[in-house]
Amino acid sequence: MNIVVNEELKAYIEPLTPDEHDALERSILTEGCRDALVLWGDVLVDGHNRYGICQKHGLPFQTVQNPRFQSMEDVHLWMIDQHLGRRSVSDFQRGVLALRKREIMAERKARAATSTETAEATPTADVPEAAAALPAPDPLNSREAIAKAARLSSSQVVMIEKIQKQAAPELVAAVKSGTISINAAAAVATLPAEEQVAAAVAGKDELKQAAKRVRELNKRKPREEAPAEGSPADTPTDSAPASDELHTLRIRVAELTAENTELRCQVAQLQAALPADSTPF
Repeated sequence: MNIVVNEELKAYIEPLTPDEHDALERSILTEGCRDALVLWGDVLVDGHNRYGICQKHGLPFQTVQNPRFQSMEDVHLWMIDQHLGRRSVSDFQRGVLALRKREIMAERKARAATSTETAEATPTADVPEAAAALPAPDPLNSREAIAKAARLSSSQVVMIEKIQKQAAPELVAAVKSGTISINAAAAVATLPAEEQVAAAVAGKDELKQAAKRVRELNKRKPREEAPAEGSPADTPTDSAPASDELHTLRIRVAELTAENTELRCQVAQLQAALPADSTPF
């Protein structure tokens, strides 16, 4: 059997860690390759690790065709859904896969809209009926839908998006390896790239300290200035500091009033001590 290994497909899903690969190899050597490899024609879609182990040890394996794949995009979506359902996939990787699925679905929706507009402007013609396609994937048109697909919270999805957009490769690698949590990595990702790299290179403890520094800085950071007059919120956005300032001013007024009263008393006492017939110079 001629099986083609597409390197792009092989790398599409995060590879197993060395420990995970060793565990899979031990299992196959003990029990054989129980799950069939999934093919699209000659192209290997699912089972790259199992195929490599079987080839290495000369072990037999079974294959199964999925005739409903009509494009590489269908293959990608199927691979994503398969891995989203696997317990061995980390929270971060599930979030990345769900976000990747959203991108594919958005591109497919845009193409469908363009095709519809073109078809409406073109005379109809007899088109051969296409082969049965894969069922339409669930649309991921909201952050809640993405979170549900990835079995995460909406806040975790937000943090994973931030990591994807802002994190240096070294920081992303630390998240993937489990050296740093998603929450901490999202905080460190707000630092300049060179600081992210330095923390990642220094290791787990420094990453934790970097995340702690960012959180403490965010707590101390003053809130943004109030919106300009005429904006939807004309009132100050930070009522607590404004209240503190008003309280301070009231205390100062009370102090000045007390000082003024004391001075008046002193003036009155001096005037009373002067002789009745004395006149000012």
